[in-house]
Amino acid sequence: MAGVRFEALSKTYPGRGGGAGVEVIRQLDLSIDDGEFLVLVGPSGCGKSTLLRLLAGLDTPSSGEILVGDRPVSQLRPSQRDVAMVFQSYALYPHLSVRDNLGFGLRRSRSRTPVQRIQDQLHRQTRQLPGILQVPSMREQRIEERTQEVARALELDQLLDRRPKELSGGQKQRVALGRAMARQPAVFLMDEPLSNLDAKLRTSTRARIVDLQRQLGTTTLYVTHDQVEAMTMGHRIAVLNQGKLQQLGTPMELYRWPSNLFVAQFIGSPPMNVLPVRVGAGHCLLLEERRLNVEGPLAAAMPALEGQPLTAGIRPEQLKVAPATNRNLPAEVSHCEVLGNEQLITCRLLEGNHLVQVRAEPDLSLTSGSRIHLDADPAGWRLFDQAGEAIPLPEEPAAPGPEPVLPTL
Repeated sequence: MAGVRFEALSKTYPGRGGGAGVEVIRQLDLSIDDGEFLVLVGPSGCGKSTLLRLLAGLDTPSSGEILVGDRPVSQLRPSQRDVAMVFQSYALYPHLSVRDNLGFGLRRSRSRTPVQRIQDQLHRQTRQLPGILQVPSMREQRIEERTQEVARALELDQLLDRRPKELSGGQKQRVALGRAMARQPAVFLMDEPLSNLDAKLRTSTRARIVDLQRQLGTTTLYVTHDQVEAMTMGHRIAVLNQGKLQQLGTPMELYRWPSNLFVAQFIGSPPMNVLPVRVGAGHCLLLEERRLNVEGPLAAAMPALEGQPLTAGIRPEQLKVAPATNRNLPAEVSHCEVLGNEQLITCRLLEGNHLVQVRAEPDLSLTSGSRIHLDADPAGWRLFDQAGEAIPLPEEPAAPGPEPVLPTL
């Protein structure tokens, strides 16, 4: 097993007709620990899949270096990098059985002489015959043992003789995963492997991938657009935008303390509500003429920001439908989406005419045009400057060290 490190990595594709090149990855520095499951998220075109292709050797970086463990791999052929990639489109060989698809990478992992190729081929053709008629091949026997082991782990052992056209979407995805697992690589690369599956299969296959990664302990880079996959699968999430790393952290770190407005509105479904405010006196924000209290770690940073225009963010679950009081925000309901266990209310604040979304109880009866009042959690506010960067939390003073022990005279 091995960790992965990208050092000042850049990738620029040449422009059309001699025009300016398209910079997809920009001076990226990123480290993935040995055995870590890292999820890469970001909008289309941000460089997620390109990063996987650079690591797999399918593309060449314009500058920078990629290290697997302590070994630079930028100049190595794909077969020498000890990585395995699972594609969005499965990429199974239609003329091969499940058994041969699983063993395909193993058979090409080491060069063979013409005599060995013939012996291996004869072994595969005679493996269904009685033992005395089989052509022996130690290499093929080891491959078959590994194939059976992977097939049992993925519950494919009853499907080994089928062709890809005889499999369901979920079974094809498991074969693609098994083909990568069979090689026992140092790094797994997964490029939106569940995007072609229906909702139920996505849930079960997602759990299977997480369990397998936990059992194998293989370093994994997983690309997805799905918010649920990002929040539930990875040890850490890396958010990319326009080829630059926006934030790296655990799912809850990104959800609770986004580093900028882009992350705040990209992570979470629905995204964080954002409102233009000014900082008032006494640990409060001013939305038009409405005072909003701020509590928690950010309250200590408020006095230094007094009078400044900022952007305030708050998650939908931190806005509660409440009785009408002077401190609650009046709003008009635009529409409601009942999801069974909850409902999402989209409403327009009367202070400033801003749209916000609210998580509410499913049995709350509201119609379009209804008037409601919202109570904002004072500890739920997140603040961003005019450049969109998060206001940093004030650093806590270092705890005093123990008193020195004086010698006894």
